[in-house]
Amino acid sequence: MASDSTGSDHEGPSRGMDMVGKALARVRARSAQGGGAPVPVRSTRSRSARPMRRGGWSSPRPDSRDPQALGSLANQIAKQRGWSGPISGGSVIGHWARIVGPDIAEHATPVRLENGVLSIEAVSTAWATQLRYMQSQVLARIAASVGHGVVTTLRIHGPAVADWRKGKRHVQGRGPRDTFG
Repeated sequence: MASDSTGSDHEGPSRGMDMVGKALARVRARSAQGGGAPVPVRSTRSRSARPMRRGGWSSPRPDSRDPQALGSLANQIAKQRGWSGPISGGSVIGHWARIVGPDIAEHATPVRLENGVLSIEAVSTAWATQLRYMQSQVLARIAASVGHGVVTTLRIHGPAVADWRKGKRHVQGRGPRDTFG
């Protein structure tokens, strides 16, 4: 086939190579003049925050530049800012049924956690007594779930009782009793 000035199938690759050759010649001419040296671009990030590997590419091993799970990033932030204790305490109250089981969770409710003391309110005095007997087992379950040292002591209360005091004046003692018998 004869080549014409419009270009044919055979001229496409050679024409592309000619363009590459011309571009390379221009770059060489600029560098020979001294004004074509590339200016290094500096990053705004500090070098100590993220060490770069030779060549700047990632390796098959885990790297700080790899995508991270959201949960692990949240845990890192919580540890850095000292929020681990309050988050663990909140998880004790939030996941109470999962930690102690459905039977205990049905009859006892955590009220507050302050300085390692978890206050628990039972639905009856019988359940409060039973929980006092099981105190070491409940503490072990909490420690296994959220970690040691989050809850150190349990303060178990029965249901709130009615106050028999009425008015400003009252008599010391046990209050009204039945008078039969």
